[in-house]
Parts: sequence; structure tokens; C-alpha cells
Amino acid sequence: MKFSLAVYSAPHSSQSAASALRFARALLAEGHELHRVFFYCDGVHNGSALAAPPQDEPDLLGAWQALQAEHGLDLVVCIAAAQRRGVLSESEARRLERPAANLAEGFELAGLGQLADAVAQSDRLVTFGG
Repeated sequence: MKFSLAVYSAPHSSQSAASALRFARALLAEGHELHRVFFYCDGVHNGSALAAPPQDEPDLLGAWQALQAEHGLDLVVCIAAAQRRGVLSESEARRLERPAANLAEGFELAGLGQLADAVAQSDRLVTFGG
């Protein structure tokens, strides 16, 4: 079965982002396909390279990046929600004349069309947070 995930919560605000990561690992381990993970609203903070959790807390950014590298996942951060929250790629930082970029490696910025595509291409869309 082909899944896509939508993550609406920041990694530090609830267990939703961690639950999404555990769910992604479980469905891949069971042989299912993960078409796309779409980060929206406060969920865009999952793609910030500036996150630095304390040593006694899980590093969700590193875990998403490791899963992306291992499985070639499509980790998409909503560009409009990201801009509002200060999560910018190099090109967006230049375009918006901001001094720095902070979109983490392995993540890409895209519009809501990518979420609509994920729904169309997947058997199931599972949402976390909101």
C-alpha cells in the first residue's frame, strides 16, 4: 500500500512529529511505500537546520534526514507556511533578501500542490497534529 503523511505540528510542541516518524519507520519496515511526507503549518519547523534539542531528547531532524537518506523519501515543506515561520532555503533567502537560510538538507520547499499530488498518488494520507 502507498502512504503519504502530513505533519502539522512542530517537533517540540507535541508528540505528533515523533509519532509520524515512528509510523513512517513502521510502514517502511512492513514493506509499504511512503510516497511523500508533507510538513505544513507549524510542522515546517521539522525542516529547520537550526533545531538543537537537548541531549536527553530525540533528534527528530537527524532521524528524518537519516530515514530520507536510507529510503530516498520525499520530505516536502510547505513554502508559504515556511516563509511565515522563517524556514528558508538558500534561494528563498536570497529572493526575500534575508541574511541566512535554514532549510535542512534532505528537505525541499514546495506548494500545496504537492500535498494534493500526494493525496492523488497515495492509497492513504495519514495526518499528525493540527
